[in-house]
Amino acid sequence: MILIDQLSKKYKGADHFSVFDLSLKVNEGEIFGLLGPNGAGKTTLISMLSSLLKPTSGSFTIDGQDYKTNTNKLKQSIGIVPQEYALYPSLTAFENLNYFGSMYGLKGKTLREDINAQLHLLGLTDFAAKKVKTFSGGMKRRVNLIASLLHRPKILFLDEPTVGVDVQSRNVILEHLKKINAEGTTIIYTSHHLNEAEQLCDRVAIIDKGSIVCKGEPAALIKAQKDATHLEDVFLALTGKALRDHA
Repeated sequence: MILIDQLSKKYKGADHFSVFDLSLKVNEGEIFGLLGPNGAGKTTLISMLSSLLKPTSGSFTIDGQDYKTNTNKLKQSIGIVPQEYALYPSLTAFENLNYFGSMYGLKGKTLREDINAQLHLLGLTDFAAKKVKTFSGGMKRRVNLIASLLHRPKILFLDEPTVGVDVQSRNVILEHLKKINAEGTTIIYTSHHLNEAEQLCDRVAIIDKGSIVCKGEPAALIKAQKDATHLEDVFLALTGKALRDHA
């Protein structure tokens, strides 16, 4: 579903590459985790795959579409849940979703019914007419997730989808991700919740300093690392315990 070949990105004025010579294959129907310390290059990689950033070098295809020649078709295949909330705070949940749905070319009764159905599935029916600025972090995350799925993308990119949410919201989000994955959506997911990734992902890649340091099934990576019992042990063994403050 995704084929990345020696992809690199260096921002203007930067001393180092944010992503360097990265190659990766993600299979159709996978939940694939991109894990790494702060500043490792995860968000930059997702931004390039989403056509929000132009690579410095290298190439990639998504669902057989080359980003250089089929950008519009590529964008139609993907949904994005960004790290920051991408909602209009002065609009209601329904108004936000109706607006984003219309940007995908959706409209009328079909769109309204789908929005209401998605709000119901994610426990937001009673808040459909409330302004988003009154919502908790977990509620905003769930509305963001719905917005990314209205056009039924083949691939969903999630950048820290459960950061700053309560346990109940996290559970609802993760269960919904499992459901849409079972229905055929390929998911690319970044998180600092390594226990979450260990349970959710079919495979993961640990990225550090813009490059992949290991990849594989979580259980296999744990087994291969001496004295590791959890994915967090593997992560710390490969990326170190030094602080990774990043601005």
